Amino acid sequence: MSTYQYRPMTAADVPAAHALSVALKWPHRAQDWAMLHSVADGFVALDQDRVIGSAFACHQGPWSTIGLVIVSDEYQGHGIGRRLMDLALESIGPRTALLNATLAGAPLYRKMGFVEFGQIEQRQGTVIAPAVAQAGRVLSAVDQPRLLELANAATGLDRGEVMKAVFADIEQAVGIDIDGKLQAFAAIRPFGRGRCIGPVVAQNVEQAQQLIAQLLAPLNDAFVRIDIPVGCGLEAWLDSVGLKGVDTVACMSRGEIPRASGGVQTFALVTQAIG
Repeated sequence: MSTYQYRPMTAADVPAAHALSVALKWPHRAQDWAMLHSVADGFVALDQDRVIGSAFACHQGPWSTIGLVIVSDEYQGHGIGRRLMDLALESIGPRTALLNATLAGAPLYRKMGFVEFGQIEQRQGTVIAPAVAQAGRVLSAVDQPRLLELANAATGLDRGEVMKAVFADIEQAVGIDIDGKLQAFAAIRPFGRGRCIGPVVAQNVEQAQQLIAQLLAPLNDAFVRIDIPVGCGLEAWLDSVGLKGVDTVACMSRGEIPRASGGVQTFALVTQAIG
């Protein structure tokens, strides 16, 4: 254990860190890791020059989301995950830590004072293109300030840096105007094996379903992923369009949780690592 070293992650570490998730059969591309590295503080554990563990802390106003905490299988049980978590938490300072915990990771986080406050369901599959009863407006760069306002309101977080990265990667975003003002939106972008829908911010489940349907309509037989809050009301409809539940993670906090405002809520995350 004395040979293990810990330090901030650099861009040069991203390929080796990405290989950790590949070994777990997680679908993230190297580009997905690079996106997170661009908006978060990353940390690595090394054995000699080999990257054997990773963790990120993404600071979003008074909160920070911790994600992609991974330790190579052959190094499990040496306290490496705990040390990486300590480094991530030290980087947070006075902010409150949030994370989405796998079944395997949850016991460690409970020991560190995290408490569960919800669940996120990973859904994915080959799309059965839905009918679109009503189309929303296709959004452009001029809508980005309002998208950020809605993203902040729906999560209670400061999404400024995160949404800059999302804007750079979006294939398409669609929205719903009410009384001349944008009140709901959904975005789709490349991720993992295909595409990911998220974030989705709306006033109600009907708006969220309408926008997701519009994004899925041209993607028959394409592979798509979406991460939704359990109980958000989209589950049965997503089943019908081929996006089945494959995994559930626990939303955990070490302090007060952020609250939505402005009459909108999150129906799909950016990623589990970012929230």
